Amino acid sequence: MNINQLGWNSFFEEAFKLHDNYPALIPGRIISEHKGMYRILCEEREVLASISGKLRYQAHNSAGLPATGDWVALKMRHGENKAIIHAVLPRKSKFSRKKAGLTTEEQIIACNIDTVFLVNAVNADFNIRRLERYLLLAWDSGANPVILLSKSDLCSNIDDYIHQVENIAAGVPVHGVSAEQRLGLEALTPYIQEGKTIALLGSSGAGKSTLANVLYGEDRQQVHTTRDDDKGRHTTTHRELILLKNGGMIIDTPGMRELQLWEGEEGIHTGFNDIEELALNCKFNDCRHETEPGCQIQAAIQDGTLDKKRFKSYQKLQRELAYLAKKQRKHQKRR
Repeated sequence: MNINQLGWNSFFEEAFKLHDNYPALIPGRIISEHKGMYRILCEEREVLASISGKLRYQAHNSAGLPATGDWVALKMRHGENKAIIHAVLPRKSKFSRKKAGLTTEEQIIACNIDTVFLVNAVNADFNIRRLERYLLLAWDSGANPVILLSKSDLCSNIDDYIHQVENIAAGVPVHGVSAEQRLGLEALTPYIQEGKTIALLGSSGAGKSTLANVLYGEDRQQVHTTRDDDKGRHTTTHRELILLKNGGMIIDTPGMRELQLWEGEEGIHTGFNDIEELALNCKFNDCRHETEPGCQIQAAIQDGTLDKKRFKSYQKLQRELAYLAKKQRKHQKRR
């Protein structure tokens, strides 16, 4: 296999050569991780690798350790199809969230991705506010978001769903698809290119694994039917990079119901640019957008050009980011 098919380019080549002992190392890309062991694709073969003690010591938290999609520098163990990972190369993009629970720590979902397919089923589990969260993290990831409204064959008003999504995702491509019925999939062809990586993200039961199987050309990922209430069952239990037969790569990921922000400042500026533009034109610089005279946001809500629920979502996300930043500062100071 040509290493360029895995996404290797001059960005990673230059970073790789910065290591003093790089002639003794080889590059590889993380396919998946299982209990501290990593499956890695190299130019010549697939190997199983563990992390060097030095790398583990230097990593301040789990975000400093390899993740699915990462490029790493590794050294083969003599006479074995195993290796030791000595370094994680710089990431050109990463999709991450805050770890679930009370801990203040980043959890990386996928690295070095070019496009993020945000998969949302158009059934009872459809949630426009949750989609806003996904978009924020996608914009901050450095990859290009694309929204897929899956299971479109099960609804008669897919155009209404598309219109709802376009109202909160200006400029983001939106496609109605059905992997089960092979509908709308031709629209995905431009994103699937040799050397390019796509991450599939969305809630459990959204149809990510079914889509992964269709794009791959056979049933590689296990799939389950949704429950009677349209809530999904967890099918994918770990993140895995899959090479497609016709070129390109996808990273299938477990469903995420709890999606806490980790970063989002740039994403919130991009995703809610319309609201921030309105705020700049308020009569008072310190307008709280409640009952002040000359408030452009309240005027837009009154005339119907701004959805009140969308504005409330913007305020909630801002508060969440401010709270997270405060916790991150306290955590950094403590460390």
